[in-house]
This record gives sequence, C-alpha cells and structure tokens, in this order.
Amino acid sequence: MARAPAWSDTVVSTKGPIPLDWDKACAHLQRTDRVMRKLIKTHAGTRLQSRGDPFQTLARSIIGQQISVKAAQTVWDRLCAAVPQVAPEHLVGLDDEALRACGLSGRKAGYVRDLAVKFHAGEVHPDQWQEMPDEAIAAELLTIRGIGRWTADMFLIFHLMRPDVLPLGDLGLIKGVSQTYFAGEPVTQSEVREVAAAWAPWRSVGTWYIWRSLDPLPVAY
Repeated sequence: MARAPAWSDTVVSTKGPIPLDWDKACAHLQRTDRVMRKLIKTHAGTRLQSRGDPFQTLARSIIGQQISVKAAQTVWDRLCAAVPQVAPEHLVGLDDEALRACGLSGRKAGYVRDLAVKFHAGEVHPDQWQEMPDEAIAAELLTIRGIGRWTADMFLIFHLMRPDVLPLGDLGLIKGVSQTYFAGEPVTQSEVREVAAAWAPWRSVGTWYIWRSLDPLPVAY
C-alpha cells in the first residue's frame, strides 16, 4: 500500500454486531446492484470463511508484512517449532535473539512481542470481541505496534466476519470499483463510498466480490 490508511479511510458499522448471513447478503446485493448481480453469479459457490484464533491470525499478519507468502510461511513454521504453541504465554518470554533466529527482523520481533504482551496482560479483550462493535475492536487493535488500519479491517472482515466493513484504504477495493463501475477511470474514496451505499448493511460482502473481480481465488488472512 502507498500509505497507512487513517481512521477516516474506513467505514464500519457503529451499531452492535449482526451475524454475517451470506445468502441474505447476496440476495440484497443482487437486488440493489446490477454489477454485484453479475459478480455473484460469476463467482457462485465461494464465500468468506473464518479460520484460526485471534492471536495467531494477528501474529501471522505481522510476520507476513512486506515479504512473500513463502517466506512468511517459513518464518511461521520456525516460530511454531520454537515454542509449544504460538500463544501469548509462550511468546512473552522470548527475547529478540530467539525471535530473530526464527527469521523475524528486529522490528517485527518487537511487534510480535508487543502483541503477546498486550494479549497476556489483558490490554485487549479478544474474548469480548464477538459482542463489541467494529469501531471498538479496531481501536483496541490499533494500540498494538505493527497493526495499522488495513490490518484491523482485514481482521474484522476475515476473522470476525463482520458484515458491514468498507475498507476505503484498500487499494484492491479502489481498483476493483474503478474497473467494474467506472470503466477503469480513477475514482476517489468518496465515489467508492457512494457506490457501496447500495451494499449496506453487507459492505464486507460487496468488498469481497470486488476483490474476486480482480482475483478469482480467495486469499486467507
């Protein structure tokens, strides 16, 4: 990404969480948006799926920053071999040397340790996230070193499966809307916001289908 998105670059629901009903979301999108109607038919049979636990999901996102998928997997495998389990209680005691031996840079070692410390000390509340509004969860995530707005958005969408997140700082979303709605002409975040108004309250699902228009194979975060 060209820059770290600011808080205003994201649109999230401020109400209490509602469950993601994929079929209901698709029915709404097909009814309100002709582009979505075509994309959903083109990519029928695939849908968003959550995986992993919150700590490991965030740790992997930090490890994978600015390196290839293959390199990130190698580092992750080494970290898994270095501790009984990749969990806060096992990582808080590791020093920089041990983390660097797994392949982490000094900067990422600090990020992973900060993540472990905040989870271990109860400074973030993953056991409450299912009941918290999106904005409150993102605010907690942004206190962790190495986690920016984009990572928080991806966590809300891919791990917690929140249905109404519109990550306006995501370049793929901007590019996809440009190609599918504006014939490739440059678009602003305001224009993307206007397009996505028809998707609410299922803007995460609309975003997912825009990503599929660029890459048919879903990416796991």
